[in-house]
Amino acid sequence: MTTRLRDARVLLYSHDTFGLGHLRRCRAIANALVEAYSGLQVLIISGAPIAGAFDYRARVDFVKIPSVIKLRNGEYTSLAEHVDLSDTLKMRRAMILETARSFRPDVFIVDKEPMGLHGEVEETLAWLKDEGCRLVLGLREVMDAPQLLAAEWKRKNLIPRICKYFDDIWVYGPRGFHDPLAGVVVPAELRERMRYVGFLKRRSRGAVPRAAKQPYVLVTPGGGGDGADLVRDVIRAYRHHPDLPQRALIVLGPYMPAEQRSEFRDAAAEIPTIEIMDFSPRMEDLMAHAEAVVCMSGYNTWCEVLSFDKPTLMVPRTEPREEQLIRACRASELNAATMLLPEEAADHVQMAGKIRALSTQLPPSVGYPHPDLDGLPNIIRIVGEWLRPKRVSEALAI
Repeated sequence: MTTRLRDARVLLYSHDTFGLGHLRRCRAIANALVEAYSGLQVLIISGAPIAGAFDYRARVDFVKIPSVIKLRNGEYTSLAEHVDLSDTLKMRRAMILETARSFRPDVFIVDKEPMGLHGEVEETLAWLKDEGCRLVLGLREVMDAPQLLAAEWKRKNLIPRICKYFDDIWVYGPRGFHDPLAGVVVPAELRERMRYVGFLKRRSRGAVPRAAKQPYVLVTPGGGGDGADLVRDVIRAYRHHPDLPQRALIVLGPYMPAEQRSEFRDAAAEIPTIEIMDFSPRMEDLMAHAEAVVCMSGYNTWCEVLSFDKPTLMVPRTEPREEQLIRACRASELNAATMLLPEEAADHVQMAGKIRALSTQLPPSVGYPHPDLDGLPNIIRIVGEWLRPKRVSEALAI
């Protein structure tokens, strides 16, 4: 059954200052919603430079705001080097507000950063609140180390502002996996607004990638902006251990710097069991056909690992946030993946041993048989409960 909603609108905000995680999560939610509800329109506000490289379902579109990137030290700068950061932020803030005023959404979902980059969404939240829009804050199941998150949210005075604006908080994971607000003093009224919706399950569109003609281990550093060490360590392991039986398909990611791409392509050219790809907008297809996975431990990759049940080796990023480290440790505790710390992965003997062991490693479903991958169906149900009373025109069986 597909429910028809009359002129219903959902707006999502994805600040996208580093990597692809926010945009890919918003895209998954948007595509799922329009598949469930005909007549629903979804618009994504995104700062990702490659937002247009992904495919979107009909009735999903995006507004590209000027890009800001987050440096390794945690500071921000404009992607356009000739534009001052303060000017870029003014443009972003104005575009976000004007988009909301023109689109007039029934639901506004803010991904991860409650007030947006440097508070750029707060004016929009205030206007939409007055207009009766349902305001939702969506959080990863792991945000950061408790002490780091508590200090950041206190510095930004976020708890009072979240209480003021947001009607609901969605946690994109199950309750038993991790508390994303561990370490933060959260009032009871705000805890009552939290819903653990579950992980966001991913699907392959059924396309068989060209690389899938031979078995392979998929190596992915996510967006690639901070993934050079992982790629370098994998290549080093294959160079020193040419007897590794698995072929490696390395997807560098769109944000990996050009000089590193060149370095890795030159190094891989000498190793017949390694193939390099710059980027794929359909990582789900590559993941679905992989024998195993070597990755960092970002949220979307973790959801894909669970969705396609692949034996996985995680090498988490450990700074400036500890989110990936916490997730990888938790996955290891559940016997859903194995893990190497970055300094361990730099040892080609340890890395080669872990890659070799993937051929006999059990899939995540053995150690973690019920991960709760119902996030998208739950979001569909919740949004439907809000919109049906005023937007339903008819139900169509398709």
